[in-house]
Amino acid sequence: QVQLVESGGGLVQAGGSLRLSCAASGRTFSRYAMGWFRKVPGKEREFVATISSGGSNTYLADFVKGRFTISRDNAKNTVYLQMNSLKPEDTAVYYCAADVNSPSAWRGTTTSNDYDYWGQGTQVTVSS
Repeated sequence: QVQLVESGGGLVQAGGSLRLSCAASGRTFSRYAMGWFRKVPGKEREFVATISSGGSNTYLADFVKGRFTISRDNAKNTVYLQMNSLKPEDTAVYYCAADVNSPSAWRGTTTSNDYDYWGQGTQVTVSS
């Protein structure tokens, strides 16, 4: 079992920044990849970013490249999503997820069904 708790969401003006954190517990954090997704009411949950277990590989959705950065601190069992130059269309509930049962060391999956554990989500609201 893995427990994930997100924090850092809030209200910010367009052009501003937020850093989301996701604290993990329950299994050896450094052994699995992590991802961030977001969900807007009435729309499908969409992939934002993923990072390998050691942190050396990352992949971000095109719509956040150059604005968002994913990182992790395995000593703190935490993954981060640094969000800069925020836009109103970034408003969503952001979820972190753990890819615990990956069949390979790094698959960089963007598919939500590939992630085994999810946090409760944190709301990000960007005002125009």
